Amino acid sequence: MAAQFEPSSSVPGGASIGLDELEVSILRSLAVQLLELIGPGDEPEAGDDPLAELFADGPSEPPSDPALARLFPDAYTGPGERQDRAAREAGAEFRRFTENELRDRKRADSLAVVHTLDTLRPAEGSGAAVLTLSPEESRQWLGALNDLRLTIGTRLEVEDDAEDLYRLSDDDPRKPLVMAYLWLGALQESLVATLVP
Repeated sequence: MAAQFEPSSSVPGGASIGLDELEVSILRSLAVQLLELIGPGDEPEAGDDPLAELFADGPSEPPSDPALARLFPDAYTGPGERQDRAAREAGAEFRRFTENELRDRKRADSLAVVHTLDTLRPAEGSGAAVLTLSPEESRQWLGALNDLRLTIGTRLEVEDDAEDLYRLSDDDPRKPLVMAYLWLGALQESLVATLVP
């Protein structure tokens, strides 16, 4: 898994990458798992007032799952920081008005990954397919790759220094997850490089 994004020669401002069937399968599976973690969107009931939908309240409490708490952090305190009453109330108010929209965007980003991967067809005789992203799809992929890395990093309890991840033995049960984490990081870094002029 050494493929990296490169600037697209056919789509101005876009990015391209060659992916084999295994890479496509892994990326698609991770994106679907992220969608399941984030949860389904709230569909408005038939006849609901569209204006009321804009002002629908979201949750006021942070998620209990550490990975979701990382994806939807508190606005006024950092991880592990103790909140006073004012910060708790301000965080709840902020979350109530922003989390639904943030969840929608994260779902849209993950769905974009799934949809673009579903359109891929391997080139004849190569077993690999070239994925070409528009600038908007690149932004969505970047968001989804970031969310996947945050989720996996939280599950692995990655701290600032992740050097120990490179020294895991092959029989460590975390090894496949670590390999995915590092690969996603390389993909994310190469995609960022295509977006920077």
